[in-house]
This record gives sequence, C-alpha cells and structure tokens, in this order.
Amino acid sequence: MRKGLKLSLSYALLILLAAACIYPALWIVMSSFKVGDSLFSETLIPKQLTLDHYRDLFAGKADKDIRYARWYWNTLKIATCSMLLGTFIQILTAYAISRFRFAGRKTIMSTILILGMFPGFMSMIAIFIILLQMNLLDTHLAIILVYAAGSALGMFVAKGYFDTIPKSLDEAARIDGASHWQVFTNVMLPLSKPIITYVGLMTFTGAWVDFIFARLILRSRENWTLAVGLWNLVDSFQSTEFTLFAAGAVLVAVPITILFMFLQRFLVEGLTAGASKG
Repeated sequence: MRKGLKLSLSYALLILLAAACIYPALWIVMSSFKVGDSLFSETLIPKQLTLDHYRDLFAGKADKDIRYARWYWNTLKIATCSMLLGTFIQILTAYAISRFRFAGRKTIMSTILILGMFPGFMSMIAIFIILLQMNLLDTHLAIILVYAAGSALGMFVAKGYFDTIPKSLDEAARIDGASHWQVFTNVMLPLSKPIITYVGLMTFTGAWVDFIFARLILRSRENWTLAVGLWNLVDSFQSTEFTLFAAGAVLVAVPITILFMFLQRFLVEGLTAGASKG
C-alpha cells in the first residue's frame, strides 16, 4: 500500500508540473489567434480565431514600425555564429583541461567555476565600455563575441564527457605519430558527437532568447534581435499589442522546439555522460 501511495503521489506531482508548464504555453498559443489586442479571455480557446496577428508581424501595422522578418534573421544569424564559435571554444577548452596537466590548471578551473557562479549581467558595464572603446557598439559582431567568449564558463559538462573517454586512445594515436591536434580532430571529436550537440544547442538557445546584452549593445531598430523587438511592442503603458506579442513569441519558440525534438537523444546522452565524471 505504501508503494502504491508513493507512486500515486509521484504521478500527481508530475501531472501538476506538466499542467504548470503546458497551460501558460497553450494560453499564449491560443491568444495569438484571438481577435483583438487583449490577452484576457473567458475561455482557453477563443470564440473567434484569426491569423491577422501573424500577418501584421511580417506586413507591419500602420502605426507600428515592426520589422519582424529582419529581427528574425538577425537573431538567427547571431545565434548560429555564436553557436559555431562558442562550441569550438568550449569544446577546445574542455579538452585541454581534461587531457593536459600544466601549471595553473587547478587555478584556472577554480577561477572558471567561481566566475560561472555570478550572473552575466554583473559584467554589463565593463563589457559596454570595452565595446565602446573598440567602436563595436550596435554591431552583431560585438554580441557574437560576447556570447561566444562567455560560453567557455560552461565547459565543465564537456570536460566531464572527455574524462569518460579512455586515455589509451590518445596514447595509441600518439604512438602512431599523431599530433595533439590530430588526436583532437580525428579521435576525440568523432567520439564526442553527443556532447558537441548538447553544447551547441545550449549555446544556440542562450543566444536566441537573450535580452539583456542584446538590449545593451544593439541600439538601432534594424539591428535588434527578436527579444528586443518584441519587448519594444509592450514596453510602454499605452501599448496594447499583447496578442501581437503572443504571435511573435509562438514563432520564436518554433526553431528551438524543432531542434530539441530532433536532437533529444543526443542531448540526453551528452548531459548524462558529461555528468558522470567531474
């Protein structure tokens, strides 16, 4: 009886958690098809449905300077470039920390761990001044460099994955005359597809949804990302574009949802393997 009670409580808790996650998302999706500007509705499924909000995102409105397609392209470009550069930096850093023993290794690991405990927005003023001195403000290159450079702070999961790969493989390749770079590219990378997928998607997702640094660095409307552009729709007390915001939020979630569904198996493998050894 005790086992059955625990099982029932577990299922009840899972149902509550699922409802807490699914209901708000479903409300936003249905609100994006709702007639009018208000998110309030007496029923979950609106009585009248429309696609006008999705048309307005791309066609624009007479009283709003909405450049949704431009913002979407900006975000996709920034997230993709940040993913490629950030994944390379993070995997290379994790490999070096995992495989090599050098002076200051533990100090570097401790420093990275401590820095990773602080929220990124604490460095906003310093980053702003650096980019201002380099004349990189209001450029996509600046925000890509910020995202890619900061990704190295999350290298511990990738390091844990590399720790699970036997060092005998490295030694065998070295005996055959392979250089350190050849060992990394020809031996380690083919065995590291799960963690590369995990790191890449986490970097892509972070850049895709970030608002704070994008709002700080990108000043002109044509350079905005989706997060900044959608925030601008509802940032004033006079704004009532909540259903338009809901439509934009739904389209923002589509690429992330597809990627996570398609690469879910690699994500689970990379996360669990990287957590088995620190």
